[in-house]
Amino acid sequence: MKVSELLELRRRNWQELESLCDQLARRTRKSLGPSALARFSSLYRSACADLALADAYQLPPNTVQYLHRLVGRAHNQLYRSRKFDWQSWGDILLYQVPQTIFNDRCVQLAFLLFWGVFILAAALSYSQAYWPGFAEELCGRDHLDQLESSFENSPRNPPQMRFLMAGYYIQHNTGIGLQCFAFGLLLIPGMVVTTFNAAVLGASFGYMARPDVPGGENFFEFVTAHGPFELTAIVLSAGAGLRLGLGWIYTQGLTRGDSLRRTAEDAMPVMGAAIILFFLAAMLEGFLSPSNAPYWIKAGAAVLSSALMMFYFVMLGMPRRSIHAT
Repeated sequence: MKVSELLELRRRNWQELESLCDQLARRTRKSLGPSALARFSSLYRSACADLALADAYQLPPNTVQYLHRLVGRAHNQLYRSRKFDWQSWGDILLYQVPQTIFNDRCVQLAFLLFWGVFILAAALSYSQAYWPGFAEELCGRDHLDQLESSFENSPRNPPQMRFLMAGYYIQHNTGIGLQCFAFGLLLIPGMVVTTFNAAVLGASFGYMARPDVPGGENFFEFVTAHGPFELTAIVLSAGAGLRLGLGWIYTQGLTRGDSLRRTAEDAMPVMGAAIILFFLAAMLEGFLSPSNAPYWIKAGAAVLSSALMMFYFVMLGMPRRSIHAT
């Protein structure tokens, strides 16, 4: 039998495939049933073979063009993207992610380490009763002088500069987070870097809070709005790095590569949340913090952001017990 005659006999299959494409365009795959979907797949493969024969034997252009369109249409129906599953994403974002972060021991360790050192350094820098000159020894006189000169006047960026500054803050803040994350892979160096950043930040806050230091009010007016997001993002970055560091050292019988891949899946929600918080902090730091908005608005933004994080990471992250009727 000639190829042209064979393809002519297959025309009925082409028409059936075209009919199934019409049905799929109007309805979902589930509505067709498994038998119809299996038939569709079989017809699609046959049409691909027919197109190859038509091209090889140089059949009439209208037949080749028809098969090209039919195969392309069937391919698009077979491999079309799924609809956005709101329920699955809601379960991931509102249940799995906060639960993972709240119960992550590395995040808990990073939280206690960072805030413990931050508060201690801030108290020592502010009081000077127990360790006179603590801030100067830790941060250096040049760093403290730069802080004073930077906030001698209330920081105000012109509107046309705020997009540029927001981009700069995204790069700067993300750099700090990546530093904590990357050194966390080495475990001990990661804890040292987290401790050092916490100590320097805490000492800077404590020093600028002294009543005799000029620019203190301007400093806190600037950092209040974006501080909660930024500091929490640093903690999450450090926790994600420690998680990978532990996975590299304690493999639990797996190869180091397999252990890193497994722990990377656990660290992804933590690092993803840190990236989002860094971005939000940069937006506030670029637009609200240097604006002429009254301080109560900036303080309100800090309270609101803290409350949102408390709700998401703690309220949604706490273990939930299902209540069964007895």
